[in-house]
Amino acid sequence: MKLQRKGTRHSHRGVIGVESAIVMIAFVIVAAALAFVVLNMGFTTSQKAKTTIISGLGESSSSMQVAGKVIGVGCTTSAGGCSSTPYLNATAYPIKVTSGGDAVDLSAATTAVRYLSNAIEYDDVYAGPITATEYRSLTDALDQADAESSSDFDDFNNAQPMTGSVVANTAAFIYWSVQTTANAVLDQGEHAVLVVAFEDGERPTSLDTVRVEIIPATGASLSVERQVPTITTSVVDLG
Repeated sequence: MKLQRKGTRHSHRGVIGVESAIVMIAFVIVAAALAFVVLNMGFTTSQKAKTTIISGLGESSSSMQVAGKVIGVGCTTSAGGCSSTPYLNATAYPIKVTSGGDAVDLSAATTAVRYLSNAIEYDDVYAGPITATEYRSLTDALDQADAESSSDFDDFNNAQPMTGSVVANTAAFIYWSVQTTANAVLDQGEHAVLVVAFEDGERPTSLDTVRVEIIPATGASLSVERQVPTITTSVVDLG
């Protein structure tokens, strides 16, 4: 008769229970590790998506806006080089940084100014900024553009759009009317003016459409389009 030692069956059951517990704990640890990896990847992906969205919003929105009336320098008589047909010698666009927007570098190396009208289109007519000081009038700013030693301002040499003497080639520059720091960066609280002066034969007349685009290195460009009204005075309100 085969004898069974007392307690052997219970001993085997105990060993099997411990082994099952160890296997279960191992599964739990592996599952927890995998869950951590998945969650970490999810957080990383979400952060990247957030960064991409913020960057996209920054690139799609302009940091600049028009800060007042756009004006034109009108020529209405034959005096001072003006013909019998009224036209504009120059236009001026006041600009500033939008509320909450970032500062904008307006140096010639990082910014372009595109000009379009009914008859012509230029990809870049920008000579650069005048940053030495503030200018309270368009006449003073044009005088300084004429006096600038940089070759980029050669088109403004001896040009006086206010009195009818036009530039050699259609060109643009920016000056500051309110400035806190004398540099080429348009900061919050500062006001600048984009001036576009026209060469003979490209000066817009009444009912022409003029459009400028300020294209900075980052962010969306600022586009300003106006229709020239009937020109009857030397200062023309373009709205």
